[in-house]
Amino acid sequence: MTAVSKHQNDELYALRHSAAHVLASAVLDLFPSARLGIGPPTADGFYYDFDLDEPLTAEVIDQIEQRMKEIIEERGKTFDYREVSPDEARTLYRDQPYKLELIEDILSRGTDEYGNASETNVLSTYSIGKFEDLCRGPHVTAIDDIDPNAIKLLRTSAAYWRGNEKRPSMQRIYGTVWRNAEELEKFLWEQEEAKKRDHRRFGEDLDLFSFSPDVGRGLPLWLPNGAVIREELERWAKETERLAGYKPVYTPHIARSELYKISGHLPYYADDLYSPIEIDGDEYYLKPMNCPHHHMVYKARPHSYRELPLRYAEYGTVYRYEKSGELFGLLRVRGFTQNDAHIYCTLEQSKAEFVAVMRMHDYYYRTLGIENFHMVLAMRDPANTDKYHGDDEMWETAERITRAAMEESEIPFIEELGGAAHYGPKVDFILRSAVGREFAASTNQLDLYMPGRFDLTYVDSDQASKHVAVIHRAPLGSHERFTGFLIEHFAAAFPAWLSPVQVKILPVADGQLEYVEAIAQRFLEAGYRADVDHSGESVGAQIRKASMEKVPYALVVGKREQAANTVSVRARGGVDLGVMSVDAFIEQFAKVVASRSLGLEFD
Repeated sequence: MTAVSKHQNDELYALRHSAAHVLASAVLDLFPSARLGIGPPTADGFYYDFDLDEPLTAEVIDQIEQRMKEIIEERGKTFDYREVSPDEARTLYRDQPYKLELIEDILSRGTDEYGNASETNVLSTYSIGKFEDLCRGPHVTAIDDIDPNAIKLLRTSAAYWRGNEKRPSMQRIYGTVWRNAEELEKFLWEQEEAKKRDHRRFGEDLDLFSFSPDVGRGLPLWLPNGAVIREELERWAKETERLAGYKPVYTPHIARSELYKISGHLPYYADDLYSPIEIDGDEYYLKPMNCPHHHMVYKARPHSYRELPLRYAEYGTVYRYEKSGELFGLLRVRGFTQNDAHIYCTLEQSKAEFVAVMRMHDYYYRTLGIENFHMVLAMRDPANTDKYHGDDEMWETAERITRAAMEESEIPFIEELGGAAHYGPKVDFILRSAVGREFAASTNQLDLYMPGRFDLTYVDSDQASKHVAVIHRAPLGSHERFTGFLIEHFAAAFPAWLSPVQVKILPVADGQLEYVEAIAQRFLEAGYRADVDHSGESVGAQIRKASMEKVPYALVVGKREQAANTVSVRARGGVDLGVMSVDAFIEQFAKVVASRSLGLEFD
């Protein structure tokens, strides 16, 4: 499938960039002494950072939003571009210290107004009326292109200037804008629905996971119900990988610092690692990634071209030091277990192997009912190659093969300059949940650099020693992040095969307890997860409780059902499937689970 632009919807991107300027103009109208930071568009809106002398209250935000709408309703203004000289820019922003800093960076370091590498150090501005901001665009043509009924300020937060906690703390205003009021209303509904589906709330309510200050921030504890989800995902992935020719490996949780010096992660990425541990005079680090360990597995013995490709898979637990302010439930943690694997192959095999990896992603996601996803091909920025390893030929080869594989996969993708890893281009899979939240699920790479660093070779048919190509892949990402996504995607109403409790058996009275316990035992012996409600509450209360717990099937058993060796079946959502024998239910239920069906209906 043909790749599309990074900003595949340029209209919305320009619209949001323009709305950020309107926001800054409105703030200056209400607070003339405000010091302006930056105001970029985002995936679903925009923000702008301000240094203000007073806190932004909800009432003040309402006033700013009203002023924005007034500015928009002053029709006829255009977004006008012009280039300015350094002296003119310094004069124009003489009362704006943050803008002056950005100007000097643009001139001396060749960045844009957001601090990103740029091919030009031209200073340019966009103006609407009397407001003129340091900017390279793009923008809509005129303010008339913005619908005042399609704009909304959402929230505020603190933000360090340029993301540096040693710099001043600013007040960030987030907003969104859409083409019309209907699109805005849909977006706001999605946001409210996302709050209802917050995986952190379900994690507590349904006993899925927990965090303990005594264990440490960002280090989740899987409770029994959550552990079931994790185990089922792992079982499914291992089954899928076994059929695809992967071989399991296990590697240690720590390694000597020398390993990460070879990989290049030390000293350049030391801030992302936990502090070293000294053992017998050597420095050891908690494993931040599985790649170097798998490379050493490959090096454990010589290899011939006849063996390739070799596919090593591991559910490897890794540890990375995330800043405290970036931790977020299961979605951003410091310790996590990855559905990781590395494929060692010849360069000629690499495209076919990469295509197979992408189709494995497609299989996983569609089985889970995730149909809205795309890939991002992150390439190196040719204008700023200093931070990348390897030569031009290596990068061109890796990018060419990766792009060709992505096109053959027929999965939509976009391209992004500057987001590559330090040793090669990478492919991120971006999922969109049922309520519109985007989620980076998996990163995959064709790596032609590390085989040289680690001397990963094979003997070819001509008896020459050659470096392998390495494919890094993790279709389900980390269990923590992926489970967090699935909780929100399904609103914790998991399909039957993935549900922590698949069947809840509800006795009408104590006289049925022995009978329902026997039924539960049948499920357990067959490898299914069934619980008996021992609360002694009314059947209505038991049904409501099972519904709140998101259990797929509730089996009601009274005197008549016990006498006839039957159960009264209710599927989640209040669907009455009728009365059937225990054998008939187990037969139908087994089909739903074995097929990994998203629905609960029987044949």
